[in-house]
Amino acid sequence: MTRPAEYRAHFDFSLSFANGGGLAGEGFRLDLPSAHLGEAEIATLLVRHLGLALVQDVELRDLQIVEESHRGSRGVEAPAAAGRRVIDLSHPIEEGLVTYPGLPAPVITPHLTREDSRGKYAAGTEFAMDIITMIGNTGTYIDAPFHRYVDGGDLAALDLSTLVDLPAEVFHLHDAWTSERRGIDAATLADRDLAGAAVLLDTGWSRHFGTPAYGSGAPFLTEGGARHLVEAGVVLVGIDSLNIDDTESGGERPAHSILLAAGVHVVEHLTELAAVPARGARFTAAPPAVRGFGTFPVRAFATVDGEH
Repeated sequence: MTRPAEYRAHFDFSLSFANGGGLAGEGFRLDLPSAHLGEAEIATLLVRHLGLALVQDVELRDLQIVEESHRGSRGVEAPAAAGRRVIDLSHPIEEGLVTYPGLPAPVITPHLTREDSRGKYAAGTEFAMDIITMIGNTGTYIDAPFHRYVDGGDLAALDLSTLVDLPAEVFHLHDAWTSERRGIDAATLADRDLAGAAVLLDTGWSRHFGTPAYGSGAPFLTEGGARHLVEAGVVLVGIDSLNIDDTESGGERPAHSILLAAGVHVVEHLTELAAVPARGARFTAAPPAVRGFGTFPVRAFATVDGEH
């Protein structure tokens, strides 16, 4: 099913308060429930999004309405879509896939070929059984606390209720970072109630997956951003980038360390997050229950009902 079009308003603004003072902004962007709103309606949405009281006047300048994915403005719901959608957020795994530079690619070899199986089963019955040899950090995968901490819970210890059908808060951040400022900090994530949610960071970096460009210059979650998400009570954090940490700043991994110490799951190398609405979807990413193992591929997906 096709996701319905979403719209945002781009504008400068100034406003005044009934009890004195004012506020101004340049290059502001705001989600819209439809493309057919007037300035007064957009001004009301702006006040609602900013959570302001006692506003007297609002002036919008250079207003443009463009078709653009929502970023999660408060008080704005996405347009309705018919039916229920399931959005696959995982990269397929195949022999030779390079997920992270320097790590081994998976190797697939036959254990029982179809030809050989014909001598073992009834006429017309055949099977293929194959062996895959791969590092846990392959494709789209989840990190359990054991990945970082020797006494942390392994994959088999993960509670399924923290992996399945989680409320998803998606931050569409394609225009929120640059090559000079790659870190996603707390302030970028501070405008929502995130308790109990799977926070998914859509940076757009997954477009490079499987190419040399994927391995350097990637966006990441800062230490401050990780601390904010733990304090906000999130259950899981996912990102469509090379790593949730900055791999080019040395051996420190503050985001992994902070999140996994708090029992917050980490899912890396997601894809297609731009297709998931900022709010209203449900997220699932469950690995097999392997004892003594800290990271493993998942089939991550989002479900979106007809109200979003």
